[in-house]
Amino acid sequence: MIVVRTINELASVLGPGVETGLVTTMGAFHEGHLTLMRSAATECERSVVSLFVNPSQFAPGEDLSTYPSQEATDIELAGSAGVDILFAPSVEEMYKDNVTWVEVNELTDNYEGKARPSHFRGVATVVLKLFNLISPQRAYFGLKDLQQCAVVRRMVADLNLKIDLRFLETVREEDGLAMSSRNRYLLPAERALAARINGALGVVAQQVKSGVSLDEALDLGRAHLEEVGIKPDYLESVDWHSMTATKILRDDSRVIVAAKVGQVRLLDNIPLVTH
Repeated sequence: MIVVRTINELASVLGPGVETGLVTTMGAFHEGHLTLMRSAATECERSVVSLFVNPSQFAPGEDLSTYPSQEATDIELAGSAGVDILFAPSVEEMYKDNVTWVEVNELTDNYEGKARPSHFRGVATVVLKLFNLISPQRAYFGLKDLQQCAVVRRMVADLNLKIDLRFLETVREEDGLAMSSRNRYLLPAERALAARINGALGVVAQQVKSGVSLDEALDLGRAHLEEVGIKPDYLESVDWHSMTATKILRDDSRVIVAAKVGQVRLLDNIPLVTH
């Protein structure tokens, strides 16, 4: 595996005519990241991973300064997953005097967009920059960050980018907790409670399957969290293509949740319709 740190170095190792799969990351790799990398390595002639903690998607007071960093370990893990090129630029290399930003409207009005108003502007901008620098034919994203996936998909469609997007289901711990780099912030007692988040989603899906109304099922899911002292920022059903709330089950309906456990804000979602 080749590790490059500048845009010029990246350009020098990216030859034309090679089918490329890209995985964008902020590092602190876990099995969720590695699943995306292995898929890219298996399905494409060349796999590229970006490792960049993107400051523009953090609001003031968020955990930018303490975001997990383990670059040496990440390089080893990416190599073991079959990655061909790892691009690990500095903030100066990626932004310099950046004054152009990408905004995807409507999809970002609610949920994470409402809680973190500048977040998706930063996500869309850095993802588009990476797409332009690497020119992948395919890009791989985990569905744990569902609204981010919806934003990227809309950006690709609206800007007529010729990229095939692959969205993979969330990889989970044995107790169902969605794998996340931020899980390492959880204290032991908080880690035990955090499994309730996926449990609440399961309650909603199970109740809907048994014929309970979606509104009642969502209330039961919220109660599942609140009985152990977790008050969700939101627990809703959405059409994930548009990120609008829905009360009618469709093939793209998913139940989403965001909740703080201790000081750690965790996200998760599952499909409400399975085949």
